[in-house]
Amino acid sequence: MNPLSGQPPCGRPCAPSGVRSIRCTCHPPSTWWPSTSWMRMHSAGMTLSGRSALPGTLWSLTLRIVKKSCYPRWNETFEFELEEGATEALCVEAWDWDLVSRNDFLGKVVFNVQRLWVAQQEEGWFRLQPDQSKSRQKEGNLGSLQLEVRLRDEMVLPSGCYQALVQLLCREVKLGTQGPGQLIPLIEEMTSTECRQEVATNLLKLFLGQGLAKDFLDLLFQLELGRTSEANTLFRSNSLASKSMESFLKVAGMRYLHGVLGPIIDRIFEEKKYVELDPSKVEVKDVGCSGLHRPQTEAEVLEQSAQTLRAHLGELLSALCRSVRACPAVVRATFRQLFQRVRERFPSAEHENVPFIAVTSFLCLRFFSPAIMAPKLFHLRERHADARTSRTLLLLAKAVQNVGNMDTPASRAKEAWMEPLQPTVHQGVTQLKDFITKLVDIEEKEELDLQRALSLQAPPVKEGPLFIHRTKGKSPLLTSFKKLYFSLTTEALSFAKTPSSKKSALIKLANIRAAEKVEEKSFGSSHVMQVIYTDDAGRPQTAYLQCKCVNELNQWLSALRKVSINNTGLLGSYHPGVFRGDKWTCCHQKDKTDLGCDKTRSRVTLQEWNDPLDHDLEAQLIYRHLLGMEAALREKHRELSAGTEAASMLTGCGEASEDPLAQLLQVLQDLQEAHSCSPVSSLPLEPNCLLELQT
Repeated sequence: MNPLSGQPPCGRPCAPSGVRSIRCTCHPPSTWWPSTSWMRMHSAGMTLSGRSALPGTLWSLTLRIVKKSCYPRWNETFEFELEEGATEALCVEAWDWDLVSRNDFLGKVVFNVQRLWVAQQEEGWFRLQPDQSKSRQKEGNLGSLQLEVRLRDEMVLPSGCYQALVQLLCREVKLGTQGPGQLIPLIEEMTSTECRQEVATNLLKLFLGQGLAKDFLDLLFQLELGRTSEANTLFRSNSLASKSMESFLKVAGMRYLHGVLGPIIDRIFEEKKYVELDPSKVEVKDVGCSGLHRPQTEAEVLEQSAQTLRAHLGELLSALCRSVRACPAVVRATFRQLFQRVRERFPSAEHENVPFIAVTSFLCLRFFSPAIMAPKLFHLRERHADARTSRTLLLLAKAVQNVGNMDTPASRAKEAWMEPLQPTVHQGVTQLKDFITKLVDIEEKEELDLQRALSLQAPPVKEGPLFIHRTKGKSPLLTSFKKLYFSLTTEALSFAKTPSSKKSALIKLANIRAAEKVEEKSFGSSHVMQVIYTDDAGRPQTAYLQCKCVNELNQWLSALRKVSINNTGLLGSYHPGVFRGDKWTCCHQKDKTDLGCDKTRSRVTLQEWNDPLDHDLEAQLIYRHLLGMEAALREKHRELSAGTEAASMLTGCGEASEDPLAQLLQVLQDLQEAHSCSPVSSLPLEPNCLLELQT
């Protein structure tokens, strides 16, 4: 801290942005429930995916229906933002779902948000309470829910405050394994298994934003190879290298995953075929009849299932082999580095397949297979699969894992009933090795050329059909709307008559001033948004666009706000209505140029896989983690310093070189002072309404 200026070490006053989120995790109930159950969460003044509520209004979210279970498990996590000083209650209700009659209310758990501001976390079994609005004679024991509700308050400082931390970590990565302090190994050593995934994701995103993701992963590869003696255990643990590579593929390769797996997953969901290879689990009644009302035999079911899976596996492998050029250059370059490092570590002929298995351990076992088993988690589908489709996906994922394991005898012996797929798996191993050979065959120049070509393409952030309202005369009352295909990129919002026809630019990205909802009474629809922008002459204009549903509306609003968040001249207020006749329908003001009667919500967005990187937030999360183990770092520094002093005395060396660990501890202290002096009380915090939905 500078005692004269009262400013933090970054050299300027801190203007933090507040991120206050509440998280609710749903676990199984403790008592017997009806065989088909579902849950609903609702509250006021909060923002959630799909239903972004304005302050004072009510949102409601329905969790998935769990069928054929008296002890349902949801295991879903929801994260959403609270307005500053929110005091509303969070209500979690349990219901019994009925196909024909009305759903039955089972009970509810109510959390006091004001109490959470103090406690920060509530976890355990909570007894279900009856509906007080209905008089019932005997409620009895309604059962309990196991829930965890956590409130987190994160203050993000200006970028300059994190510059020293980022530069220190980047320098360590550039030095690689020859660095003097080895900060990355220290962070890995002191990070618990429970926190490793989150820390790996934050570090990976930070280095990806600095253009050092490949170097960071290469350092982790070398560290992992240095402590591995058995080739068959390579990258099988939950090390920082494994977790970071998982995060890297999800951040950099998700669009590639969608291109390869998307059509196959969609076909499996649409067909809903009964597929089973395990004779102990075959249920003939599930497949109906064949031919002249003759039930299928078990052998016929198994053979038909094997044919279906062979077709899906063959199609997947063919799509993968054709996708070499579609794979992002940075992913290919990282796999090339991994392939070379493993081949250098295990050069003998008996380890010929080890470099290939190292690549497939991430590509197949930690990326493609999990995406096949849970498409919703990888944004391939909007809903979870039903029981029949889930079994098909699981069997296909097992087959992909066998191919990824290079069809070893060990993987083959685990489940003998997978034998009908063996010819396709064996052929797939040859295809996969050929694919990996081509995948890692990328030179530095080609990598740069591919990266440059991809950057020039400006891939769409969001695209799809919308209805654009055309105003007849001077009043929006007389309107017609036309269906067009819209595409939002990092340059402009454009439209065309069809997805394949030539696009015309409607609004330049830099000209967007706000993207907000339009109140329902204006156009008779609750799914209309307005994009406020300036034309080339600097005149304010408004485009009214209608979406097909509330989910599409929120996705478009979120995408528009994200790409325009750094625009100059963003509006602080707007009119949720329209100017009709001689006044605004929302506030009845007669001045058309009035600033607006409601505040804009430029930072209210949904958290999605293709979000742009937020370097300051990642740096803040890394700082918070390092601060939590500051005591252990100081103890480690004392040990290393004592050893260094003893070595200096024996060798007669002069002054010791710079100590990165000491520098890190100083950076943490400076950031702690910057947080303590940030003028939180004097600056109004604009909530960043983000959502993390994990099921």
